[in-house]
Amino acid sequence: MYKDITAINEGLTRDARGFIRAADGVYDAQVEAVAADIVRHHRQRPLVLLSGPSGSGKTTTARILEEKLRRQGIGTHTVSMDEFFHPLDGTQKAQMARGELDLESPDRVDAALLGSVLQDLLAGKPTELPHFDFATHERTSSGRVLTRGEDDVVIVEGIHALNPAAVTLPDGLSTRLYVSVRTRLRLPDGTLLHPSYIRLLRRLLRDRDYRHRRLEDTLQMFDSVQRGEERYILPYKPHATHDIDTFFGYEAAVYRRALYDDLLALRPAPRWGTLMGALAALAPLESGVIPATSLVREFIGGSVYYEDNVVDPDTL
Repeated sequence: MYKDITAINEGLTRDARGFIRAADGVYDAQVEAVAADIVRHHRQRPLVLLSGPSGSGKTTTARILEEKLRRQGIGTHTVSMDEFFHPLDGTQKAQMARGELDLESPDRVDAALLGSVLQDLLAGKPTELPHFDFATHERTSSGRVLTRGEDDVVIVEGIHALNPAAVTLPDGLSTRLYVSVRTRLRLPDGTLLHPSYIRLLRRLLRDRDYRHRRLEDTLQMFDSVQRGEERYILPYKPHATHDIDTFFGYEAAVYRRALYDDLLALRPAPRWGTLMGALAALAPLESGVIPATSLVREFIGGSVYYEDNVVDPDTL
């Protein structure tokens, strides 16, 4: 599936707010359909596993899904797999500083602890969640205790949520979601921009504005991120019972406004030619017209779903 940049420019010029509403509606209909299926089967499948690569919009999708389920009378409890990472010892921290530690591996997840916590939650036992401190790479008690009601669902969100080595409970207990960008942008010359570059634009903006990371550093991480996705995430996509495409027809125009000049000043290598060509072809769009409820706000700020935008702390 692809979306023509020419059509995007025309739609935003003609009626930007209408174009944005329509794009948001496409995404919302997908999440609504998933919510309806979860409601129908929540007693048989009280667990919802939500996975996808970095920059896919997992965190916002989980929160929007929560909201939709609550409106239909289903209580929800969301668990982030990030909180279950193994703490790092001194040797591992030194390896990480040298770039020798595989931060994308599912081995980072304490599968035994996660499995125990999920079993207790599904059994209705009051269960305290751990907290992982990404500054110190240590895990502590969070003080956050969850108690699942009989008709509640537990949403587990993380890049490894579909990996049976990380989540060891039987598939029959879960609805499994794979969230990512699937639609490609088609440039005026017919060239297609791979969806991974939309997620890269999201990360560039989020990393610069909320993690104080230089654009060139995020670009340098691209190959490593891609290798991690191909090795650890994509192989488990077939386990999903539902796919959600988080592409928004207007989002790249926002990224054009926010990133293009700064990227151009870096004198990007030829390998980024298609990405830069796509941005150059887009008419820039001011972020102020984007609703606070849009998933795109996860990356540009101003979301109603966050106190801040420091989310998805994985390297991925």
